[in-house]
Amino acid sequence: MDEIMAHFDNPILVITTGGEPLLRKDLCECGKEITKRGFYWGIVTNGTYLKEDVLKNLLLSGLNTISVSLDGLCDTHNWMRQNRKSYDDAIEAIDLIVNASSHLTWDVITCVNKRNISQLAEVKQTLIDHKVKKWKIFTVFPMGRAREDEDMMLSKEQYRELLDFIRDTRNESLIQVSYGCEGFLGPYEYEVRDNQYFCAAGVNVASILNDGSISGCLSIRYNHKQGNIYNDSFVDVWNNRFIQYRDLGWKKKGLCADCEAWRWCEGNGMHLRDDDGHLTYCNYKHLYY
Repeated sequence: MDEIMAHFDNPILVITTGGEPLLRKDLCECGKEITKRGFYWGIVTNGTYLKEDVLKNLLLSGLNTISVSLDGLCDTHNWMRQNRKSYDDAIEAIDLIVNASSHLTWDVITCVNKRNISQLAEVKQTLIDHKVKKWKIFTVFPMGRAREDEDMMLSKEQYRELLDFIRDTRNESLIQVSYGCEGFLGPYEYEVRDNQYFCAAGVNVASILNDGSISGCLSIRYNHKQGNIYNDSFVDVWNNRFIQYRDLGWKKKGLCADCEAWRWCEGNGMHLRDDDGHLTYCNYKHLYY
């Protein structure tokens, strides 16, 4: 962080995620150091450990943003999280945040899958009832556990159903909802997002993994790392080793070779590429082909 301070003037936001960041006993100490250097900082949490005293200490440490995961109603959320208490903990965390501080920027994140897509209207009403103003919706991409569990991935029809739901909810204006940075969506773009799809990895986002590895995004496969903060200068990596995120011509192969959407999509997100750089999943083709 000191190295970054010495080289960059523009505002920087540090997001701590996981896993579950609140498992770290020194998280508030880290937050104080981030704040002391003039950076904004935030966390993404499942809410399990976000109790009143914890939130108070986080706010005293300068916390600016927080996101809480709520992946459906009680049954589907607990299935997704594999914890029978997870839903109640998430709702409790949301209520704490609502009543805690007006300066926090916060939202609720929902990962949609085959089990919870039919519950979205009820989830929306639950969030409205609990005074949630901002809602970010993601879909699961086929990596890790999601590659093996067919309940995680939406069919083409369900994917369109989801995007229609987001569009209609945005038109209602009862809660601010948008689709995440998952991939290019063709005509749905401005209907479900405020801005057209853009993969920010390595362009205005960088990530440091738990072993110090430097990458463009925490969702990208491990072997796409470009260095390590214990051995390399972060600024040198940022300036000189992130070319694969900024010069995207190498992506124009496989599914992308002759795609009519290339000029808008530019090869989809890096998190959807395998160890060899081949695209494993295309949101656009999933929707329209």
